[in-house]
Amino acid sequence: MTGEEAASPAASRVLVVIPTYNEVENLPVIVARIRAAVPAAHVLVADDASPDGTGKLADGMAEDDDHVRVLHRPGKRGLGAAYLDAFGWGLREGFGVLVEMDADGSHQPEQLPSLLARIDAGAEVVLGSRWIPGGTVQNWPLARSVLSRGGNAYVRIVLGMPVRDATGGFRAYRASALRALDLGDVASQGYCFQVDLVWRAVRAGLRVEEVPITFVERERGESKMNRAIVGEALWRVTQWGVRLRAEQAASALRARSGG
Repeated sequence: MTGEEAASPAASRVLVVIPTYNEVENLPVIVARIRAAVPAAHVLVADDASPDGTGKLADGMAEDDDHVRVLHRPGKRGLGAAYLDAFGWGLREGFGVLVEMDADGSHQPEQLPSLLARIDAGAEVVLGSRWIPGGTVQNWPLARSVLSRGGNAYVRIVLGMPVRDATGGFRAYRASALRALDLGDVASQGYCFQVDLVWRAVRAGLRVEEVPITFVERERGESKMNRAIVGEALWRVTQWGVRLRAEQAASALRARSGG
C-alpha cells in the first residue's frame, strides 16, 4: 500500500461517533443517513444509559448492521467524556479517521464527504464550520446565533486561534492527530470540549482546516444546551487565555535577558 493510499479514509477506515442521551426518535434517521452518505463508514453509538431506550434501540440496529456498534456508558457523564471513551475504542479497533457528529440531525451526513475529502488532501483535523463563507444555520433564533458567533469571537481573541468555528461538533480527526493531543488530561465538557481539542491541535502544530456546513436546529427531542455548559466554556477559555499570556510574557522576558 502506498503512502497516498494509506492516507485515504477508504483505506484507513472511518468511524462516525454519535453520543446519545434520550435520542430514540432521532437515532434511526441519522444512522440511516450516514450509511447512505458514506456506505463504507462505521458508526459507533456512545449511549449514556438513556432512560428512553436509545441504547436498546442501538443494540437492535447493531444486530442488523455490521457497520453499527454500541458503546454503553454507565450514566450521563457529559459530551466530552463520551467522546473520549469512543475515541479510545476507535483507536484500539484500528480506525484511521474518527468523526464527531450529533444524533439530532443538526449535522448533515450528506456533507460528511466534504470533510473526508480534506482529510484525503492532507488535513489532520477538519472542522465543519457554520461561520466561514458558505456556512449557515437554519431555524436558529437570533439570540442563539449571537451567542455562538460571540463565543467564537471570544475564543479567537483570547486564544489567538485562527479558527472561525471552534465550538462546532461536526468534525473529523486523523487517528494520528488524536494520539498527538494527549487526551488523558482532558476534563472539559460541552462546547468547551470542542474548543479544548482544536486548541490542542493548533498548539501541536497540526494541520487544521474548516469547511462550510449547513447546521439545522433539531426538530425532535430536547437540546442539551444550558447555562452550565456556556459558563464552563467561558471560564475555561479565559483560564487558558491567562495561561497563554503568562507563557508569552515569560518567553519574552527570557529573550530579553538572553536566556
